[in-house]
Amino acid sequence: MNVVLDTNVIVSALLSSKGAPAQIIRHWEAGEFTVITSQTLITELKQTLTYPRVRKYLSLPSEDIEKFIEHLMIVAIIVDPQLTLRVIDQDQDDDRIVECAVAGKATYIVSGDSHLLDLGEYGEITILSPKNFLTVLQSTQKQDD
Repeated sequence: MNVVLDTNVIVSALLSSKGAPAQIIRHWEAGEFTVITSQTLITELKQTLTYPRVRKYLSLPSEDIEKFIEHLMIVAIIVDPQLTLRVIDQDQDDDRIVECAVAGKATYIVSGDSHLLDLGEYGEITILSPKNFLTVLQSTQKQDD
């Protein structure tokens, strides 16, 4: 299953080892799904992690964060979206996430962003909160058992 993780999900996972975002990262690291991303989303992640309001809450050393980003860039499938979409009128930066999902033939976008969650789906792509995506992962595991 191909999944685009919104920057806010990854940042939340790096801020706390508890909660749904961190659990999602552990499922990804266990090989339960494939992360799809783009250079635009990686750049956004790196930029977000430099914000003082984020850095002051990060308990991980800078080296660990850099290792995580390197790991993401090696293990994730990095796509180069060729399509420019105008789906989210309230925040066109969110369109980059949908473009990435379309380019990577993602099944899910996982986000805490209300604009994306309100959209709910785009074509065959379902947009879920981290908590709801965990429910999907757990039901998939039960089917595999």
